[in-house]
Amino acid sequence: MCRGRGAGTSSQCGLPSAAMYQTPEDRPIYRLLTGKDDRAFCERVSEALAQGWRLYGSPTLAWDTENNCMKAAQAVVWHEADVVK
Repeated sequence: MCRGRGAGTSSQCGLPSAAMYQTPEDRPIYRLLTGKDDRAFCERVSEALAQGWRLYGSPTLAWDTENNCMKAAQAVVWHEADVVK
């Protein structure tokens, strides 16, 4: 389990706290958008990019056998955050 690493970091994994950055709706600087792989999901990712989030890594797809559909995930980070891949 990750622990804080001092002032200006969150209590999880030593990441800078969102308070250091002005994110929409005080969201964390890292988000994982998930959902059914459809137009609505693509619009959510597009909306995040328009708000100032940037893509972090590649999208992931997985087949959901229970709901018989493809699920997608895309990580985004706040554009001001100094995040290392």
